[in-house]
Amino acid sequence: MDEEKRYIQKRIWKARLQSIPFYLCRIFPVKRKKIVFCCIEGTTGYTCNPKYIAEELIRRNRKYELVWLVNDRKKKFPQEIKVVHNTLWNRAYHLSTARFWIDNSRKQLEVQKRKGQVYIQTWHAKLGFKPTCLDRGTSFSKIAYLISRHDSDMIDYVLSNSNWYDDTLPTGMLYTGAVLRTGSPRCDILVKDRTEQKRRVRSIFGLSKDANILMYAPTFRGGSQKMGRTIETNQRFPNYKRLSQVLHSRFGGRWYIFLRLHPQLVARNLDDCANDSMVINVSRVDDMYEILAGCDAFITDYSSAAFDAAVMKVPVFLYADDYKSYEKERGKLLWNLKELPFPLAEDDKELEEQILRFDKEKYLSDLEKLFRETGLTEDGNAAIHVADVIEDQVGRGKKAGIEKEKLL
Repeated sequence: MDEEKRYIQKRIWKARLQSIPFYLCRIFPVKRKKIVFCCIEGTTGYTCNPKYIAEELIRRNRKYELVWLVNDRKKKFPQEIKVVHNTLWNRAYHLSTARFWIDNSRKQLEVQKRKGQVYIQTWHAKLGFKPTCLDRGTSFSKIAYLISRHDSDMIDYVLSNSNWYDDTLPTGMLYTGAVLRTGSPRCDILVKDRTEQKRRVRSIFGLSKDANILMYAPTFRGGSQKMGRTIETNQRFPNYKRLSQVLHSRFGGRWYIFLRLHPQLVARNLDDCANDSMVINVSRVDDMYEILAGCDAFITDYSSAAFDAAVMKVPVFLYADDYKSYEKERGKLLWNLKELPFPLAEDDKELEEQILRFDKEKYLSDLEKLFRETGLTEDGNAAIHVADVIEDQVGRGKKAGIEKEKLL
């Protein structure tokens, strides 16, 4: 038996043992108005699509029981949400007794769903660059397939924001079930009037009202291509001082760089990467989108946030100094970066040149074409649409009960 088979068998047996609490917790009834949230397996706080759905449910004040599973209970949450440490037994009890699950990443192999429960998968990317599941080809491991298949089989609804995303689901998520074309709840704050959010961000970080902000958000490196996860800590960054100067030359004003690393990429030597007075580290802020809504430009490499930032109609640039090697490791990207509206640079010099010759009129025209061709739907009311679905499901549960399950 080779190493991979042994590893898979170990994971399967571990999942079987850890699934026992889920079955034991079935002695408790499912609560009709209980909703359990989680983000990236509990590793992040109050953020992403689940956050904005929770905000809308809180606003409606329908007396839902809102529970959030999180690894670090020191994270800040609204008082209306019960914060629960993301342990196996806590997971088993709260997921087993909730009518609704709302998540933005995969549930693990041990998780067992009951009849009548509703699992809404919001995912943490819609339009995006990186291939997932079968689209990764040979780099999609067998254990990743098992986890993905198990999770997708439990999902009742996947949130979508485009025809393009719908078309990726069978191979990108191993999913062919119901889709809710709501848009992305986390993008609501980007689509709506950002005047107050821009003021708020500048106030929080002590910047003048007329300060300009560019967010640089490189994506996660490494992954589960084989059996473990690794994180590169030596990722190369742009020259921030020159970047700020070039932004000033092209757009005018004083520019600050907000550095936002992926939660799984926050290196221990981060401070060494951000020792310039024009650079502000926002990597440990839970909700990236509250900060992004206050920005005037955006740079990433392969993060789906490029498409999210684009709905604000701000300049978005791609800085991909490892383009070829990244594709070799991860699998062919879902887009040809050179054919997108976002100017592409593979080194500092090219990035500076792209900024200096940025053509706003052409960029906006190309964006409109991209949104039209993908059938993008981001109307600023995604969280409202999802909350409407939940309310409808609650009403159905009250009227008909949950099949073969006691309902509170």
